[in-house]
Amino acid sequence: MKTYFRLLSFAKPIEKYAIPYIICTLITVIFGTLNLALLVPLLHVLFKGTADVGTEVAKVIEKPDSFGDLGGWFTYYTDKMYYELGPYEALKYVCIVIIISVFISNLFRYFSQRIMENLRIHTLLNLRKAVFNNVMNLHMGYFSNQRKGDIISKIASDVQVVQFSVTATLQVIFKEPLQLIAYILVLFSLSPKLTLFSMLVIPVSAFIISKIVKKLKSQAKEGQETYGRMISYLDEALSGVKIIKAFNATEFVKNRFNNESAHYSKVLRRMARRQQLGSPVSELLGVVMVAIILMYGGYMVLDGKGELQAAEFITYIGIFSQVMRPAKALTDSFSNVHNGIAAGERVLDLIDEKNQIEDIPNAEKVSTFKSAITFENVNFAYGDKQILNNINLNIEKGQNIALVGPSGGGKSTLIDLIPRFIDVTEGEILFDGKNIKMLNQDSLRALIGTVNQESILFNDTIFNNIAFANENATQDEVEAAAKIANAHEFILKASEGYQTNIGDRGAKLSGGQRQRICIARAVLKNPPIMLLDEATSALDTESERLVQDALYKLMENRTTLVIAHRLSTIQNADKIVVLEAGKIVEVGSHTELVNHNGLYKRLIDMQQFAEA
Repeated sequence: MKTYFRLLSFAKPIEKYAIPYIICTLITVIFGTLNLALLVPLLHVLFKGTADVGTEVAKVIEKPDSFGDLGGWFTYYTDKMYYELGPYEALKYVCIVIIISVFISNLFRYFSQRIMENLRIHTLLNLRKAVFNNVMNLHMGYFSNQRKGDIISKIASDVQVVQFSVTATLQVIFKEPLQLIAYILVLFSLSPKLTLFSMLVIPVSAFIISKIVKKLKSQAKEGQETYGRMISYLDEALSGVKIIKAFNATEFVKNRFNNESAHYSKVLRRMARRQQLGSPVSELLGVVMVAIILMYGGYMVLDGKGELQAAEFITYIGIFSQVMRPAKALTDSFSNVHNGIAAGERVLDLIDEKNQIEDIPNAEKVSTFKSAITFENVNFAYGDKQILNNINLNIEKGQNIALVGPSGGGKSTLIDLIPRFIDVTEGEILFDGKNIKMLNQDSLRALIGTVNQESILFNDTIFNNIAFANENATQDEVEAAAKIANAHEFILKASEGYQTNIGDRGAKLSGGQRQRICIARAVLKNPPIMLLDEATSALDTESERLVQDALYKLMENRTTLVIAHRLSTIQNADKIVVLEAGKIVEVGSHTELVNHNGLYKRLIDMQQFAEA
C-alpha cells in the first residue's frame, strides 16, 4: 500500500477533485439506491389493484415507530395516496418520483465521472512530468548502463498502466463502499433478520478471491519487464536496420523480438486467467446466495408469519442482487491494482534514481572564460575499470589542443569531463582556477560547444535543428551560422529550404550534410570553448572537404579541444596530447613529437591520420 499511496501523491492537490467527487457520488448513491427502494410503493399500488377504494380510507396503516423502518414508511405513504387519491393517481405520483430520482442519480453520476476523468488526466500529467524530468536530469553514465527501450517503456506504457489502474481503483474505493453501505442499510430497514443471514457470503467470497489474485503482482511485474525488453529490441531493430540487413541478421532479429513477444503474451494470458476468474467466482457466489435467500425469505412470506410482505420481499431480492455489483467492482479493482502497483514500482524506481552529478548548494554561475582549464591529477573509472590515470593538463584560453592516440585510450572520456557529463573519480578540474564541481553546470555548459563524431539531429526542420534550444534565434542568425558551416547552399536547394523536415535523426540528409548542420548549431551558440570529435572518415571527398573547412572556421578565435583524425588539424594545433591506456604519454608540437620518436611518431609512420 506504500507504493499505492505514493503514486496517489501525484494527484495533488487531490482535494480539488476529491471533495466535489465525494459530494456527487453521495448524491448518486442516495438516489441510485432510492430508485430500487421505490419498487416497494410501486408494487404496493399494483398488488392492491382497484378494490373498494372509497370505503377503505380507515384502513390506512399507522405511521411507523422507527425512522429506519424504510419499508413501513413507504407502505404508509403509498396507502395514504392510494386511499385518498385513487390507485391510478397514486401510481402516477410514484412513477413521477421514480423518474425524478433516476434523473438526479444519473446527472450526478455524470458529474462524478467527469471529475474523476479530470483527476486521472491530472495524475497522468504529474506522473509523466516527474519521471521524464528526472530522467533528463540524470548523469550520462546512467544511460550507458540502461536499455533505451526499457526507459521508454516506463515513461510511456508503465505510466499509462498506473494512470488507469490507480485512478480507476480510487474511483471504486470512493464510490463502491458507499454504494454497498447504502444497499445494506436499505436491506436492514426492510428485514434485519434476512440481511444478517445474507451477509455470510461476503467473508466467504473475499477469502476465495484473495486466493485467486494472490500471485497477480509478481506476474504483473514480470509482464512489465518483458514489455520493456520487447520495446528495447524494437528500438534496436529500427535504429540498426541497415546493419541488420548487411549482416543477414534479419531472421535472428525477428526471432529475438518474436520470442520476447511470445513470452509477454504468455505472461498476459496467465494474468488474464487469474483476473478473469475473480469476477465469475464472485458472481456465482452471489447467485447461490440469492437462491438461498429466495428459499428462506420466500418461506417467510408464504408462511405469513414473517416480517416481510410480498412487495417488500421482491424489492429486497432486487436490491440484494445489486449488492453484488459493488462487491464485484471491488473484487475486480483488487485484481487490477496489482498491475498498477507493479508498473508503479518501475516508474518510481526511475523517479528515485539519483543524479550522481548535481550542483552544490549556491553553486557559482560563470559567464565568461578568462584564463585556462587545468586537469590536476585526474583519475576516472567506470566501476572497477580504470579509464584515465593521473591526467595533468593545462589548456590556456585561445589554445587549440589536439588529442590523439590509439582507440580506447580515453580521449572521449577526457573531453566529457569538462562539461561534467561525467565526474572525476580522483583529482580535480579547474576552470579559471575554480573546481568545476563548485560551478553551476548550466552556466558552465553555456560556455561550451560540442560537435560529436555522431551527428545528433532531431526529427524537425533544418531551422529548428540549427536553432536548437535557442528560441530567440532569427532567420538571419541561423543563415549566417549555416554559411560559416558551409551548409547554406544545400539548405536552399532543399524542398522547403530552412523549413525542410530532415526526418528521424536526419535520415533525409547525407552524412556530410548532417555534420554541417551540427557545426552550424555550434556556430550559432558561439561559445568561447569548443569540444570537437572530428568525424570525416566516413564521408566522400567533397563532403569531407566542406566539413573540414567548416570545422576550421568553427575553431577560429576559440579555445578548442579536438579529438583529431586528420594530420592537417594536428599540425595546426598549438599543443598535441598523446594518450595511451588512459595516460598522457607525450605532449608537444608536431615537430617536437616527431623528433621525440615516441608513440606519436609511430602513429604517423603507421599512417593513422588522414593526410589532407
